[in-house]
Amino acid sequence: MNPVEAAVRMAKPTRDLTANFMLDSATYERGNELGFDGFDFYVAGRGGVLGDVDAAIVSASFVFFNPAMIRHRWERARGVMAPREAALVFAGCLHSWSDQHLCVGPSYARLAGLTGKVIASAGPAGAPLFAGWRSLPEPDDEVALAMHRLNGLRELRGALHGAAVLAQGLDPLVALLVKTPFLAGVFGWKEPFPDVELAREAWQAAETATDVAMGRVLASLDEPEQQELAELLEAAHAAVH
Repeated sequence: MNPVEAAVRMAKPTRDLTANFMLDSATYERGNELGFDGFDFYVAGRGGVLGDVDAAIVSASFVFFNPAMIRHRWERARGVMAPREAALVFAGCLHSWSDQHLCVGPSYARLAGLTGKVIASAGPAGAPLFAGWRSLPEPDDEVALAMHRLNGLRELRGALHGAAVLAQGLDPLVALLVKTPFLAGVFGWKEPFPDVELAREAWQAAETATDVAMGRVLASLDEPEQQELAELLEAAHAAVH
């Protein structure tokens, strides 16, 4: 297995594992308890690693979201809690989800060690959410720690993919509609949507470029470690309950 092949194999579990806590009702129940209005908690929690910045900086980092929606939710959320504090609470929701839904599975200590090695060596250029997440305090629990570090990898891959999409000359909304059209409304976009059929080839080129870029990141591991990390992620993905 070479680094690009490892990146391809890891893409789905990296994306899906930490997406679970972002979709979990318990996360939004926690946000509601604190005074956030629904999806505001996601915007404040994920974007809060950037600090108390203007909404334009948050939407620039989120790439695929409607900037007008991000501004509305970010400014409303700032009235509830300071962004950095919201990020810490949001991370806590990931840690709680991990402890509740990943009780069995692979060696989470080893998974935390390998993901930690990758994120420690990765450059933060062009990946502000990754850099911000990496600055958060890490949990002591090994399961939560593995998922915390995996979310850093998810943010890094997301940033690399955003850059690859833009490099292909694709509008972020078009790219979103190619891959996950069902998320357009959630991301704040309204119909009518553009036709995207002619953009599919460019989107695939962006996805391939993302895998290549992630392969460069994973080159901090040797080949057996890349294989092991891919297997651990797949086992953790299968262990979710």
